[in-house]
Order: sequence, then structure tokens, then C-alpha cells
Amino acid sequence: MEGKTVIITGATSGIGEVAAIRLAEKGARIVFTARDRKRADDTLAKLRQASPGVGHGVHMAELSTLAEMKRVGAELAREPRIDVLVNNAGALFNTRHDTGDGLELTFALNHMAYFVITNILLPHLKPGARIVTTASNAHRGAKLDFSDLQSKKGYSGFPVYSRSKLANILFNRELARRAPAGVTANALHSGFVATRFGDHSGGTFARGVQGDQAARRHFPGRGCQDHYLSGLVKGGGVRDRRIFL
Repeated sequence: MEGKTVIITGATSGIGEVAAIRLAEKGARIVFTARDRKRADDTLAKLRQASPGVGHGVHMAELSTLAEMKRVGAELAREPRIDVLVNNAGALFNTRHDTGDGLELTFALNHMAYFVITNILLPHLKPGARIVTTASNAHRGAKLDFSDLQSKKGYSGFPVYSRSKLANILFNRELARRAPAGVTANALHSGFVATRFGDHSGGTFARGVQGDQAARRHFPGRGCQDHYLSGLVKGGGVRDRRIFL
């Protein structure tokens, strides 16, 4: 990864942050998005410690709004080279919220942000570049209702999250077909990892997620080692349309 530039959305905690640090240790320059300035500064400090002298960067953005997706996408497109794009930002919400664009929050953050930013950056990716999308085994059994993508007919946090992950996988499959020659698109399941996932849910649901994590989790570093690094570092073993599930 020496000399390569890796863009990661959602890199201030969990497997996104660990992936960023591990890749920085291997010589990559990391450019990431964040919405919390303090956590962004903390992550930058860790990256600078992992690889002193490398010009890591952060772009602040609220990736649940279309205007912010487009703004930060345009900023990221100014990078002189992009070797890897990791779509990782996401969350699960126990109650339904609409964004200012009229999109359901889970759909906006977990799917539309990936779609918008990837399509802005796609023309700037050269042969050999890779796109990695954090999906989830939660997609199994999920079905998309194209007449109700915003979940207005009935809302439950985990099923809506599952549908957003199914949308990620379907997007990845079509992206692999349409991507420029030499650009690979891959989706992965990180496993059940002890991260901040579910923190935004609130109430009993959040406590249930955290309890289940404590019982069945593995730590973010292992999730990164097993999936991100195999997809990003061992380039020869990655094939178009492959889904690590």
C-alpha cells in the first residue's frame, strides 16, 4: 500500500478506524470523512502516529443529506489519485426519521451516501483501483419494496437496516458490471464486531445490541484483518463482483 491513497467514509471508530490505521501502517495515505470534529482529530492523531510524515486528511460531512454527499464527494474528487474507496459509514436507528431531503435516515446514510459518493468518484478511478463496500449478513432474508423504499408503511430498526445492506449488495453487483475496466467492486460482511454500531438507536434496542455484541462479538481489529485487509492488500485475490459473506 506504499504511496497509495485510500478514501474511507466512517473511519472514526470501529472497523473503519482500525482499517485506516492498519493501512496507514502499510504506507497508505488515508483520507476519511467524519461528522464529529473531536473524533476526527483523534483518528488523525492515530494515523499520524502510525505513519509520521504522511499527509493524511479528513473532510467533515453529514452524510445523511444529499447536499453534503455531493459537496464532500466533489472535495474528494480533487485528490490527485484515488487507489481505494471504502464505503463504510452507516448506522442503525430504532425510530424512523426523515432527512431534509424526504429520505428515511437509514436509507440515506447507509445506501444513498455510498451511491452518490461512489458515482462522483468513479470517473477519477484508474485501472487497478478498488471500491469496497461494507455490507452485512443482515441482508439475508431481506426484500426491497420499491413502492416503499422510505419505510413509511411500517418501520422497525433492524429490518430497515437489513434492507439497506441488501441495497448495498445490489448496488455493488451492478457497480462491478458498469465500473471502468480494471476497477474492482467488492462487498463484505465484517462479522459481528464490537463497535459503536447501534449507539444511535437509543433505549432498550441499543442496550440489546450492545449486550449481544458483548456475548458474540469479535474486536474491530480482527474484523479488519479478516476482511478489509484481505480485500485491500492482497489485490491478486480480489475479483470483480465478489461478495465476502
